[in-house]
Amino acid sequence: MKNLLTRRSIRKYADREVPEALMKRLLDEAARTQTMGNLQLYSVVITRSKEMKSKLAPAHFNQPMVTEAPLVLTICADFNRTSQWARCRKAEPGYDNFLSFQNASIDALLYTQTLCNLLDEEGLGYCYLGTTVYMPQLIIDVLQLPRLVMPVATLTVGWPAEEPPLTDRLPVESFVHSETYRDYTPEAIDTYYNNKEQLPENQHFVEVNQKETLAQVFTDIRYTRKDNESMSKTLLDTLKQQGFL
Repeated sequence: MKNLLTRRSIRKYADREVPEALMKRLLDEAARTQTMGNLQLYSVVITRSKEMKSKLAPAHFNQPMVTEAPLVLTICADFNRTSQWARCRKAEPGYDNFLSFQNASIDALLYTQTLCNLLDEEGLGYCYLGTTVYMPQLIIDVLQLPRLVMPVATLTVGWPAEEPPLTDRLPVESFVHSETYRDYTPEAIDTYYNNKEQLPENQHFVEVNQKETLAQVFTDIRYTRKDNESMSKTLLDTLKQQGFL
């Protein structure tokens, strides 16, 4: 459990290749993770070339690690392969719907987390890119993803060239509920968020963004209603185009 307790997001990588055989082994081992109906409703696209990483970079707001990491892994919710299998075996698939996307997304994200744990064990560094669902159409176009395939996660992978500090986490009492969900009182919020809000780096974050509270940084600057609604529309439009709606 030491690796989980010291896990860091790595954004800077050594100029050293990740052996193809090593990556293949880890991708294979990760396939032992849980999966709905034993269908493995995911696919992984590995990007190694500078040209292809440069094409993917705009979809991730041109974060330097996308082009600098030896590998970029795009993990997709994939009902195309299962549907093709069904048709080749005299069966008619019915997976062009939102429930199927949800199931495939869960499969893909479970696989992603298992792979992350294996990367940790090998001493590899990685960063999970939440930007994958912001501009999915660009990723779809670059990677030539067919209908019923949707990108849901991206990992940049390589040998670490940094050891950033551990980021803070809320106490376990803040997210574990006994028997039924316990809603949050203002007093409970104060208790659970006090340490996060008092960290010098977070107080600096508030100051440089000219806000009164840390929460305002997230609601007014980082994840605004306007952006959330705009990207929600983009996501829904893309799911429709890919055949899940």
